[in-house]
This record gives sequence, structure tokens and C-alpha cells, in this order.
Amino acid sequence: MSSRLRASVWVLMAAAFAGLLAFGTLRESGPSTQQDRIDSISQRLACPTCSGESIYVSRAAAAESLRAEIARQVSEGQRSDDEIIAYIEARFGGQVLLVPRATGIDAVVWALPVAVFVAAVALLGMAFVRWRKREESGPSSADRRLVDDALGRDS
Repeated sequence: MSSRLRASVWVLMAAAFAGLLAFGTLRESGPSTQQDRIDSISQRLACPTCSGESIYVSRAAAAESLRAEIARQVSEGQRSDDEIIAYIEARFGGQVLLVPRATGIDAVVWALPVAVFVAAVALLGMAFVRWRKREESGPSSADRRLVDDALGRDS
């Protein structure tokens, strides 16, 4: 396979990956009923008294209270999902968010591992290309002389 063809395949794969990533992050599939909306919000918030459970799953009194508050605010219809979450976050702090915000240091915490992974894959790919070029070029004349000397042949 020629290097131009290989490069075009990689470019095509990167474009497909970027397109699928954009589609997955930008599509809107919000809840359709009030109960779906309550469940969606509850799944994004951690129980303040439980360890690692969402208020959707938890049966602790604090989680029940928060679910009731979410239901009340959803039924009033005056706040968006993000505003309800911000209200609960203001009362309990940032540790109540199961998924950190995508701004500031939280964005770096989410993006850094992805960036490191992409860089590692790119570096590994470059190393494979170099190793393959070395194999294709064969041994150098100095290497041949060294082997001939070791085997006692005249060059």
C-alpha cells in the first residue's frame, strides 16, 4: 500500500471519527414527559449522604427529599433542567454533581485523559511507521561489514 493511500485512509478515518463524535455530542434527545425529566435530573445528581449513588437510585431520606424538590420544580415549569441542577448544587456544593461541569478545571479533568490517549496513539503510530521503514530498507553497509567480519568473510 502506498504512503499516499495510507495517509488518505488515516485522514478518512479521522474525519469519520470526528463526524461521529460531533453527532453524538450535539444531538438532542431530551426527556419527553415530566417523569422522564425528573428521572433525567435525578440521574445526574449524587445523593449527599450516600457514597457514589445517584438520587435516582438511592432510597436515603436526603435523596427522597431531593427527588421531591425536583418534582416540585419540574411541575411548576419555571426552571430548566440546568437551572434546577444549579439550584441543588448551590445548596449542597459541587460534590452533588455526578458529571462535572464542562467548564474551567472540570473540562480539563475530562479532556486531559482523552488528549493524552490520542497523543499516545499518534506517537505509537509514528514509531510503527519508523520501524517498518527500517525493516524495508534492510541492513546498512556498516551492518553488513560487521556481520562479514564476525563470520570471518572477506568483503
